[in-house]
Amino acid sequence: MPRRRRLAAAVAGLLAALALPAVAEVRILVQRSPLAGFQYYGGKILWDEMREGDRLTLVREPGNRHDPYAVRVEWRGTKLGYLPRTDNREVAEEMDKGTPIGGRIGQLARDPNPWKRLRVDVYVGL
Repeated sequence: MPRRRRLAAAVAGLLAALALPAVAEVRILVQRSPLAGFQYYGGKILWDEMREGDRLTLVREPGNRHDPYAVRVEWRGTKLGYLPRTDNREVAEEMDKGTPIGGRIGQLARDPNPWKRLRVDVYVGL
């Protein structure tokens, strides 16, 4: 199923979940992506403090001169990088609509390739 349809299906499922009794937190995993720019931002300095499952903040940067769909990834207020350009358009469009989007560290790996060091799990949540 194309990524756009998966995201739309996840949002539809989330809206259906609104009819359920209140729960602490409802999250639907909609995307897994590598972190772009890990080698240029705070990830190297903070590596030993980060843990799989830690919450990530996703921030839209519609005025980014390199990418109008840019989504910055932060950990505890520190910029780690971005969702890759190939993976960010649908997430950015949903964020622009006001859809609650969040992230978690899905995987940390000590790999010489910076694209394989941190995986961002993107969620639609309440």
